[in-house]
Amino acid sequence: MTQGRAASVETLYLDLLKRSLTALDSGAPVSIIEPLGRGRVRQALYTPIRVLLDATGLAIVRRIPAAQRAEGRDWPLGGDTMVGLQRLDNLQECIEDIVKSGVRGDLLECGVWRGGAAIFMRAALIAYGDASRKVWAADSFQGLPPPDPHNFPADAGDPHHRARSLAVSLEEVKANFASYGLLDDQVCFLPGWFRDSLPSAPVERLALLRLDGDMYESTMLPLQHLYPKLERGGYLIVDDYGDDRLPACRKAVDDYRAQQGIAEPIVRIDWTGAYWKRER
Repeated sequence: MTQGRAASVETLYLDLLKRSLTALDSGAPVSIIEPLGRGRVRQALYTPIRVLLDATGLAIVRRIPAAQRAEGRDWPLGGDTMVGLQRLDNLQECIEDIVKSGVRGDLLECGVWRGGAAIFMRAALIAYGDASRKVWAADSFQGLPPPDPHNFPADAGDPHHRARSLAVSLEEVKANFASYGLLDDQVCFLPGWFRDSLPSAPVERLALLRLDGDMYESTMLPLQHLYPKLERGGYLIVDDYGDDRLPACRKAVDDYRAQQGIAEPIVRIDWTGAYWKRER
């Protein structure tokens, strides 16, 4: 539960939703171990490994301690998000501040996977009685792009495009929203590769921009096309900034901040997530 909050109906609802989205109350957590390239398992991401074959045949899975799931350290076999409780707490705190402070603009996530964080955004707006904003979910809905080392050298050799478990269709994401009763006209989808969908995205202004793109390209393009639309007092959240296994994501953020002279301090959320509040 988010610390320091009164146990209001809204708070209890959002805390329960966090545990449902992360599948923390569904028994022993089970993680996907995605073979990436020639059947190899990414040992750096998933150790130690105790495996059994997933019934779908698409991945290997293992049971993990619940604490790892709570910290957002796995790709859940069940559940609709992999971001963990602290990053959901952060998302709630940012949305609460935006609503209370009257910061103009919508909420947008780039890289939604099964939709969990965006689902939580919509729920938080309902909990705080805000009917004026949209929640945008931008994703290829077919996984991550093959690396483009010519334009984005930092992505050379990146294997994420081979991870089949990261390819979640638009229909499945919509169904996940609907399963929580949260698929309505305040939820909008931006399907396609970011290089195609973001330059012409019909988004006027943003109060919150959340990036979960793993790669340099999938982090830099949202920054280039959407950060200028982030209002003063709004939040930029990066899911993978602190993950040493994904240095290309952090490099994209650092490069963009240097190019644009962004001086607001980066605040760490947990072992990987980070954010800053736009002040100017």
